[in-house]
Amino acid sequence: MDESCARKFQNILANMANIGIHNAAKGMSAMVGENLSVTEPTVTAVPFHKIPTLLGGPEIEAVGIYLRVEGSIPGQIMMVIPYPKALELADLIMGEPPGTTTQLGAMERSALAELGNLTGSFFLNAIADQAGLPARPSPPAVIVDMVGAIMDIIIATTGFLCEEVLMVQAKFLRDGRETQADFWLIPDQHTIETIANQIEEDNAG
Repeated sequence: MDESCARKFQNILANMANIGIHNAAKGMSAMVGENLSVTEPTVTAVPFHKIPTLLGGPEIEAVGIYLRVEGSIPGQIMMVIPYPKALELADLIMGEPPGTTTQLGAMERSALAELGNLTGSFFLNAIADQAGLPARPSPPAVIVDMVGAIMDIIIATTGFLCEEVLMVQAKFLRDGRETQADFWLIPDQHTIETIANQIEEDNAG
C-alpha cells in the first residue's frame, strides 16, 4: 500500500471539492425549498484506522449514508454522522425546530438518504466533469450502527489502495442554524492514477 496516495489525491481534489460542495448545497436547497449556504470545504488526508476516533470511538452509534461510485473512477462516498448529529440534520433538512426528531423513522431515513443522494451525486458530478471521466453513484443506503461496524462494511466492500482516505468537511447553514457534514472519499485502486493522468493529458493538450 502507498500511504501517500491519498495525499496526492488531496491536492488534485482540493479545487474540485469547492465546486462539488457548493453544487451539493444547491441540490440541498432544491430539496428543502429554501436557500442553504455552505462554508468553504477543507480536504484532509486521514488514516483510515483513525476515523472511528475522530467520530467519538468505535462503539458510538452513528448513521452512515453510503454511495458506491461506478464508472471510470470507482470508489465510495460516505457521510458518517454521530447519531445525535443525524437527528439534528434530519430536523434541518425537514424544516423542523431543533429537537423535534428523537429517532430515525422511515421518513427521516428517507430524507437522509435523499440528502446523501443529492450531495453525493452533485459532488461526484463536479469531480467527473473536472476530470472529464464518466462516473455514476449507486442508490444511497442508510446504515444505523456503531461506528466500528460501519467501518467494517467499508472494509468488506472496497478494494482501495490507500491506508489513508479523504475527509471533506463543510458546514451547511439555514436560518442561522448550521450542521457540519463530513464526506469520506475512498477511491479504488486505480482511481487516483486515472484522474491524475487525465488531468495531465488535459493540461498538456
